[in-house]
Amino acid sequence: MRNLEGKHIVVAGAARSGVAAALLLKRNGAIPFVSDYGSIESTTVEKLKAEGIDFEQNQHSEKALSGEFLVLSPGVPTSSTIAQHYQKTGKEIFSEIELASWFCSSPIVAVTGSNGKTSVASWLAHMWKKSGQNPILAGNIGTAFSEQVEHTLPEEDVILEVSSFQLDHIKSFHPKISLILNITPDHLDRYDNDFDKYAASKLNITKNQTASDWFIYNVDDPVLSDHASRLANRENAPQLLAFSSQNEVMNGAFVRNGNLILKINNKEEELMQIGEIGLLGQHNLQNGMATALAARASEIKNEFISESLKTFEGVTHRLEQVRTYKGVRYINDSKATNVNAVWFALRSFNMPIVLILGGRDKGNDYLQLEKELKEKVHTIIAIGEAREKIKNQIGNTVPHLLEADSMKEAVKAAKKAAKRGEVVLLSPACSSFDMFENYEDRGNQFKQAVLDL
Repeated sequence: MRNLEGKHIVVAGAARSGVAAALLLKRNGAIPFVSDYGSIESTTVEKLKAEGIDFEQNQHSEKALSGEFLVLSPGVPTSSTIAQHYQKTGKEIFSEIELASWFCSSPIVAVTGSNGKTSVASWLAHMWKKSGQNPILAGNIGTAFSEQVEHTLPEEDVILEVSSFQLDHIKSFHPKISLILNITPDHLDRYDNDFDKYAASKLNITKNQTASDWFIYNVDDPVLSDHASRLANRENAPQLLAFSSQNEVMNGAFVRNGNLILKINNKEEELMQIGEIGLLGQHNLQNGMATALAARASEIKNEFISESLKTFEGVTHRLEQVRTYKGVRYINDSKATNVNAVWFALRSFNMPIVLILGGRDKGNDYLQLEKELKEKVHTIIAIGEAREKIKNQIGNTVPHLLEADSMKEAVKAAKKAAKRGEVVLLSPACSSFDMFENYEDRGNQFKQAVLDL
């Protein structure tokens, strides 16, 4: 634990995580200063004033550049002027989850991946509760780790969803169990359009793990398979558990004759039939495997694992059924903020699809969807800033490509295009910030527009 008493600590970014970090610092004797290069919401301004925390907006002043160290909110990139200043002057930069981990009394179960991390973090919490435990669920999922960390107890786990941004500046962050579900291109605009830099950030999750810890990974993902091979040769490496929906594995989870098999320390257990898993789709089979392995590593009994795999209902804005109207199913997948997530979504359906696609592009290659689009999608409705790129890359891939200026307009166009027995799918592949506050706002506007039909 660092001595923070009376230290001038700067927090860059005044969104949820940044404010939570500043409050945590203050409660532990530091003198935090919150600096945001943009404007700060009025409710946040009032909160900081009420807590007696000094702040600035629309600038990074000399005071912001002179902290003992910098705590970087996930929304503030390493390329920002403030982070670059601290790097160049040799001062330390920590992510908000790194700061929070200094005060954590619980074992940490941390999950990351380009897709599925919210679902798996929620599934883990569901499974832990089924077994009679009371875990804390925090991180990228909506409640900042810093907000919850002082409630942690040695006998209860904390389950964290962590993003690449949160893993960029960790030093001692140490999960008891880490999970990486997959690594596919995402957020490349934050990583100099370099996939290797993005992947390296995700792989940071295993950086401080030792032989008493567990690393659970998707062996079907070549990046993760390669990382696990190198990790196995590291001195004091964590114990490895692989999962695969394609092949049997030496240690981990796989499918044989339609059954989910767990094999740990050469002991094989037939858990359940995969058809009994409550969520459909190949990606949810993989997510369920990862969740089951984490539970076994935590010594949760199989009866609770199988019950949880059957009863978990998924998360809002991830392949969420809104309604069936005049024989057409309307599905909200607003959380699909990259191309790979859309690929998974398309593979979950075996009927014709009208796809609402677009938003703020993050360096996407929509051509990766070409095969699925040709097989299943007859109409794309393009929205947001990415419309032109979508038209240029895949405009000729489907019979019809339409454009809409609002979610309401997109849903109305989708209703006209879809026939009975088909699906209207919002799965944007982009961030939401061009038209909406966040992906939740985008999903909620889609749901409202569908309910208004």
